[in-house]
Amino acid sequence: MRKRPYRRPNSASWNRTSTLRQYFFTSVTGVLSIFIVTAIITAFGPGYSLTSASLKGFSEHLSDEVLIHLMGTENTYFTQELPEESKPPQVTSLVFELATSIDPNDPRSLLGRELPGINFFGGDILVAGQGSDFTNLPMESSPPPEVIAKEREAATERLEEMDQMREAIAELTAGNEPPKTVHIMHSHNRESFLPELKGEDNANGAFHDSVNITLAGERLGQELAKRGIGSEVDTSDVYTKLGDRGWQYSRSYDMSREILESAMAENEELEFFFDLHRDSMPRDVTTVKINGIEYAKTVFVVGTKHNNYEKNRDLAEKLHAKLEEAFPGLSRGVYSPLSVGANGIYNQDLSENALVVEFGGVDNSLDEVYRSVEAFAEIFAEYYFEQDGTEEE
Repeated sequence: MRKRPYRRPNSASWNRTSTLRQYFFTSVTGVLSIFIVTAIITAFGPGYSLTSASLKGFSEHLSDEVLIHLMGTENTYFTQELPEESKPPQVTSLVFELATSIDPNDPRSLLGRELPGINFFGGDILVAGQGSDFTNLPMESSPPPEVIAKEREAATERLEEMDQMREAIAELTAGNEPPKTVHIMHSHNRESFLPELKGEDNANGAFHDSVNITLAGERLGQELAKRGIGSEVDTSDVYTKLGDRGWQYSRSYDMSREILESAMAENEELEFFFDLHRDSMPRDVTTVKINGIEYAKTVFVVGTKHNNYEKNRDLAEKLHAKLEEAFPGLSRGVYSPLSVGANGIYNQDLSENALVVEFGGVDNSLDEVYRSVEAFAEIFAEYYFEQDGTEEE
């Protein structure tokens, strides 16, 4: 078979094709470069300058562990505090996260841009209790005013029980009342519990003007008194005060801030500040059985939108650890809400010993809540006297 003679390509045609390819490649590269530069410029915003605030915003996209690894590239001393299993971040994933604000380990960072409303379920689990994950985070919501104000029939025997407890504690501490060093309040004072409300089975209707979370606060004050710790329990009707001002429910913490600041000014001996709430999650999330007895689970909420939140977080983590040791599974952990509409401070900037503590959820009974309150009082008294350097009475 005869071979086809080799023909050298026409140089003019070859050069023309090569030129077209180079032109196409240069055009595509140029367009992409324009998009990239434009994206970078618009991401910084108008009037952008390199300041400590901008660096802080930049670093907020990075975890503490990643920042320590980055500092460790200059000084290996920093990495000595990291756990053994900790690994340096991959450059590609780090650049991707910084460029897109999408965390590959948290799908909510992507879905939050696409699904309406999902940003309302954001937050960080600072310490996870048993069974806690991103599917059952505490919920913070603002119910319509007509829902909160609706009159509901409740079990009045709860109020009678509280009257009896007040009398018993007054007799117990008569002539030997300890200084009041703990302040207890309730920013969402009408949060109630469905088992205590007659004819109400809708979780959104778990509100009452008297049988509500303030009873848990009073019980906590009584349990602390039994252990030699004095407290002030504020049972102000924050909801009514909001109405008097014409304020929305979302400003509950603004109203309670005034109450708290007034209490701090009147009593300089106050050291610890607890704002009690109940969660909106269902019973299977907010209940635990310990030694055959059912308790309403607790959760510590830390606001991270102020400079000294690490100290509040430290207190929450210590109390969580004590609860976990004495009552395994009772604490759901330590949580920091970051969702749209979340307060983010919760008046914790007023004291490093201020916390939000949630007891149970809408489906828990007050008996279950009281058991958890007693457990919390027990471990807090232990912590309190350890810090004080004295023994519990």
